[in-house]
Amino acid sequence: MTERPSGSLLAANGFFRGMPAHYLDGLAAVARTEGLRAGHRLFDEGGPADRFWLIRSGRVVLDLHAPARGDLIIESLGPGSVLGWSWLFPPYEWRFGAVAAEPVNAIAFDAAAVRIRCAADPALGYELTRRFAAVMLDRLQNTRMRLLDLYGAPAGGAW
Repeated sequence: MTERPSGSLLAANGFFRGMPAHYLDGLAAVARTEGLRAGHRLFDEGGPADRFWLIRSGRVVLDLHAPARGDLIIESLGPGSVLGWSWLFPPYEWRFGAVAAEPVNAIAFDAAAVRIRCAADPALGYELTRRFAAVMLDRLQNTRMRLLDLYGAPAGGAW
């Protein structure tokens, strides 16, 4: 069973903290709570990026398909994390896959409806883009650290 979250519920999440209430109420209007069972695949690499989520409880792993190696886990996201940024950028296709590693309670946002709201209010679009850019930067840094662990620093220390 799904229900609409409130703007105040969104405000309690660090991702949305400090965002004006009218933006939060508008985003809540295009969102639903979801309960996902362990093993549920949220999306596949290359599929249409039509949603994003705030994880309230549980854990989701991001994976990447590697030929001859199968799906490789590249990151694990838990409570308070935002999942999905591919919905912001054409061609709106997932760059990774995602699966619930354990039961997950999340808030899912309709990406097309959020994009429409952003187009109608560029200040909202800027605010969301700024927040998602911070998430992307953090994930890029985490990936860099995992690559250093896996392969080591290049000769001369330049990276």
